Order: sequence, then C-alpha cells, then structure tokens
Amino acid sequence: MTVNEFARPPRVLITKIGLDGHDRGSRVVAAHLRDAGMEVIYTPPWQEISAVVKLAMEEDVDVIGVSSLATDHLLVPKLVQALRDAGLGDMPVIVGGIVPPDDEQALLAAGVARVFHPGSALEEISTLIRNVTSERRAKAA
Repeated sequence: MTVNEFARPPRVLITKIGLDGHDRGSRVVAAHLRDAGMEVIYTPPWQEISAVVKLAMEEDVDVIGVSSLATDHLLVPKLVQALRDAGLGDMPVIVGGIVPPDDEQALLAAGVARVFHPGSALEEISTLIRNVTSERRAKAA
C-alpha cells in the first residue's frame, strides 16, 4: 500500500525517551518519512514516557518510533505498558538504534513491532510503517 492509498497519510511520532541526547539518527529518519509523504511529529530528546503517551493520544498517531543510542531502549517496555494502560495497546512501537541482540529479543517479547539497527535501509523503515498503519487501521474499521 502506498501513502496515496491512505485516507490520510500515516502519522508517526518520532521520539527519544530517557536521557539519551543523540538525535542525529532520529532526525534523518524523520526527514525521510516526511519525504515519503508521512506526517511526522518529532520531539526533542529527553521525553518522559507519560509525555509520549499523551502526545500520541493528542496527535492521533498511527505509529511511535523510539530512537536509542545509549541504552534508553530498556525503557521501551514501560512505554508499551503505559500505552496499554491508556487504551492504546494496539499502537505499533518501533525502535531504532544500538540494541544488543538479547535486548532486542526482550523488546520484541514486550510488544515492540520491530527493531532497526544502524545501517537499516530508510525505505525498509517507511515500508514497515505503511504496513503496520494499514493493519492497525483495518482492525479499527
């Protein structure tokens, strides 16, 4: 499914939770997603989980992307649980950055849709976002 096939473009929240301030990768991904026709809500680094959940609700996003280059990916299971607690248990969460294999398995077990590592193709990220958006919207219809 292409972006043009959606009633509205996928809305993606790109964020960094915790204390990781390395945001170059998240800015590159955000720019690519915008160029791919998606609506991107980009936060500065150092977001609290509760703020991310609130923003996801207020902005009616389809997907949350979390960037982690300094072990803050270990906070993502708490984000996934907070989304469930807020009634957003169907919200796809993807993680990008430096994530060791054992941590990746723990993230997937916690409900993360996908983990992208440095060097992942940007088109692969946008394709996944289109697909999970399509699936989520179809279930909601």
